[in-house]
Amino acid sequence: MSEAKVFDATAATELVKELRGTFASGRTRSYEWRVSQLESILKLSADHEEEISDAIHSDLSKPALESIIHEIGMVKNSCKLALKELRRWMTPEKVQTTITTFPSSAEIVPEPLGVVLNISPWNYPFFLSLDPVVGAIAAGNAVVLKPSEISPTTSSLIAKLLGKYLDTSAVKVVEGAVPETNALLEQKWDKIFYTGNGRVGRIVMAAAAKHLTPVVLELGGKSPVVVDSKINLQVACRRIIAGKWGGNNGQACVSPDYIITTKEVAPKLVESLKQELERFYGKNPLESKDLSRIVNANHFDRLTKLLDDDKVSGKIVLGGEKDKSKLQIAPTLLLDVPRDSLIMTEEIFGPLLPIITVDKLEDCFDIVNSGTKPLAAYLFTSNKKLKEQFVACISAGAVVINDTTLHLAVSTLPFGGVGESGMGAYHGKFSFDAFSHKKAVLYRSFAGDVAMRYPPYTPGKLRFLKALLGGGILGLIRAILGWS
Repeated sequence: MSEAKVFDATAATELVKELRGTFASGRTRSYEWRVSQLESILKLSADHEEEISDAIHSDLSKPALESIIHEIGMVKNSCKLALKELRRWMTPEKVQTTITTFPSSAEIVPEPLGVVLNISPWNYPFFLSLDPVVGAIAAGNAVVLKPSEISPTTSSLIAKLLGKYLDTSAVKVVEGAVPETNALLEQKWDKIFYTGNGRVGRIVMAAAAKHLTPVVLELGGKSPVVVDSKINLQVACRRIIAGKWGGNNGQACVSPDYIITTKEVAPKLVESLKQELERFYGKNPLESKDLSRIVNANHFDRLTKLLDDDKVSGKIVLGGEKDKSKLQIAPTLLLDVPRDSLIMTEEIFGPLLPIITVDKLEDCFDIVNSGTKPLAAYLFTSNKKLKEQFVACISAGAVVINDTTLHLAVSTLPFGGVGESGMGAYHGKFSFDAFSHKKAVLYRSFAGDVAMRYPPYTPGKLRFLKALLGGGILGLIRAILGWS
């Protein structure tokens, strides 16, 4: 039995060289090639829905319904939208020219960047692997996908399916861990797309900087939920729960990270959350089949450390139960946790939800803005003025009013972070744009060649050019007639 081939810097160099040859041939630029590949992704998603769902369950114990809706369905929708709109996205955009270049015409031509790399995470191992690939292919690029080794079953399945369904001269999958990722990052790419945490994001950005490679970084952060009074509390709690625990058991970049509410509202909010959590996951949520498990022992220990912090001792008002043998932690609410505790200074990325109380809700602005800019910020209110103030004053990748995480499903909205929660955006046409260069093209004929632009630069030419550039029609007439 032969040994598996090692993927090192030499192998990575050869891989990129092969893809550059494919791209240089023009193969990936045609509309027909792009459509064929998008249709193939759509077909593999439909043909292997159960197999994909089983692989995700093997890695995360994610319920099948969540995998079908949040992962496979989202990839299908991305493909369908790209297939529907691709011709329009590829069409050059006509733009106006000025009198300076008369007679002329101009357009903006979207062109593929070349050979791109997508490094995907483990928490949505199918969707976040394939969705950027859809954008890269739609834009006409050759692409390498590096799926996460932390979700190995899904990674292996993706490698098998893409090798079977897609053009392997232009689309490659590289499996592995840190050594393989480092080997890829040593190469020169035309764009790197990374989804994950800020620590690795900095490593990716540093590697890209060596080659002046542009990056899209989809990171995370502490996404707040602000809860006002005089709202439908039951609906609000259901939507908070759906975004927190229904979203991969809190292991999602846009998952609600903490709640801010008033001291007056807090008791009612806690009670309503308790009722709805029991309704969704039963009296013993560790036995629920509708909650994903914690991905591995390292993350389990990290979350346990947040709960064991002396500063949050006695703050648990619901949950806290855990079973390391099953990598399960129950949905956990903590009330009035100190803002300098570990759970409030680190991104949680798990099923723990601290609640901070304030005297007046407007204090939320100082609390949110005192930290790094979140990937998403959520507000539940019926107050129009508060909505407007929240949108105006909170800098976040996205703001959602009276729901959580649902903006991901709106293809006409860009999805991305700001500051430490990331840079760049994708989804829908924004994915196409993320992997395209908007090339400016100006067309002129040999007519209309004006001597004024050439030496010798006489005072008369200077007056004419000043009038042309800034004096308007009247100034131009005055210059032609020699009026002062």
